[in-house]
Amino acid sequence: MTAERLLLVEDDRDIRSLLTDFLGGEGYEVEAVESGALMDRALMRAMPDLVILDIMLPGEDGLSICRRLRARSRVPILMLTAKHDEVDRIVGLEIGADDYLGKPFNPRELLARIRALLRRSSGALAAGAPERRRRRFSRLTVDLDARLIEDDAGQRVNLTTAEFDLLTCFLERPGRVLSRDQLLDWTRGRSAEPFDRTIDVTVSRLRAKLAQCLPEEDQLITTVRNVGYLFSTDVRDV
Repeated sequence: MTAERLLLVEDDRDIRSLLTDFLGGEGYEVEAVESGALMDRALMRAMPDLVILDIMLPGEDGLSICRRLRARSRVPILMLTAKHDEVDRIVGLEIGADDYLGKPFNPRELLARIRALLRRSSGALAAGAPERRRRRFSRLTVDLDARLIEDDAGQRVNLTTAEFDLLTCFLERPGRVLSRDQLLDWTRGRSAEPFDRTIDVTVSRLRAKLAQCLPEEDQLITTVRNVGYLFSTDVRDV
């Protein structure tokens, strides 16, 4: 079995060395670079399965790199941020990052985040599953196992891992008001932090992408004030 490839973009030499050794010991193939320019060279050689991207980099910062990378690829992006810098977290999610982890962090927590992102992005069916889980709403068909969304013309809708996870929560519970805490727990599990409001950013991004392909729909995801969100259109199995 081929090892999954991780690309680490981190300017701190000690952190690069520590994470390369640690993640390599967990069975991953790790390439570590210190800048956006070197990341671009690495991407020309091969696309990784996941990118770990520090925000504070010399020259081009991590947010700018994330924006460029998301414009060309759906590869999962995990951003490393200052522990209490919520602004960077929110901006990172707005421009397409799938998850974030504040420094300093336990390498074991980073490993858990990486495994969760790779598991969610792989689209692999559970062993022995008798059939795919497919849902349809409006003019879109969603294959929850293959993690694909297509309209009636066969055009795919590109969502990040975090956006697809959120949509899955709504499609499996249509017509129910879901609190922010529930959505955080279902999409990020134990990695969610108390009072984390980044779920609102992901909802906003998901709304915008659905509105682009379904302009006739007034509001698929309704905000229920002081409670959470409701997926308000009909959903059926196909």
